[in-house]
Amino acid sequence: MARTVAIANQKGGVGKTTTAVNLSAALALNNKTVLLVDLDPQGNAGSGLGFPNLKNTNRGIYEILTGGLAADQAIVDSGIAGLGFIPSGQRLAGAEVELVDAERREYRLKDALAPLDDRYEYILIDAPPSLGLLTVNALTAANSVLVPVQCEYYALEGLSHLLGAIRLVQQGLNPALMIEGVLLTMYDNRLNLSQQVMDETRRYFAERVYHTVIPRNVRLSEAPSFGKPVVVYDPACVGSVSYMNLASEVLNHGQEGIGTRASVPHSIGG
Repeated sequence: MARTVAIANQKGGVGKTTTAVNLSAALALNNKTVLLVDLDPQGNAGSGLGFPNLKNTNRGIYEILTGGLAADQAIVDSGIAGLGFIPSGQRLAGAEVELVDAERREYRLKDALAPLDDRYEYILIDAPPSLGLLTVNALTAANSVLVPVQCEYYALEGLSHLLGAIRLVQQGLNPALMIEGVLLTMYDNRLNLSQQVMDETRRYFAERVYHTVIPRNVRLSEAPSFGKPVVVYDPACVGSVSYMNLASEVLNHGQEGIGTRASVPHSIGG
């Protein structure tokens, strides 16, 4: 059965899509079968894999959620062995309004992905930077949530809203949902602020914070413009090494049991 991980943070610009693309590719390079689902209307995951034109597709996650297409009919070969991809697109922006009165609206993604459970070892969902119905679908479909947090000012501001949404989904829609881990991104060891954010995050989330930290790295920023995950674009760069290390942690967490990263803190700060 697939292990489904939602990568979510309602704050934009935290490295969410970068993490979704590169963690997916890194897991595939570890000989795992992986499906990356782009649930963000911006469709940037497709660009990161070299498919910028799929933003205009009529065979993507929008058609799946609205019932016009089975999930397996939208899977694109990423060009990386073991990694499949379901694209997003601009039409997805209207899906939340269209699904308001739909039957089982919060379970649309879960129901659609269920037939793929035995086909993949990992399904990663790149959730949108919001707490609307699309993100609720991601959290309802997932076994766990990976939360990227950037090492910048106000990094934890608003994160309590995401934790609150996770708690509500646990209570009403998906009781088994766990915190997979908190990932520190955009770390700059030249800045005291980065270290302060790291210390603060570890204080709030304790053992839920990954040991791996994703640094600011030029190659990480360049890779999407070449349509490749950084782990393929420049396997030796520090960004690639970091994401391969993250993949190792994710794999090890799976061996230890997903319940090791269970509860959601009731508050952060203060």
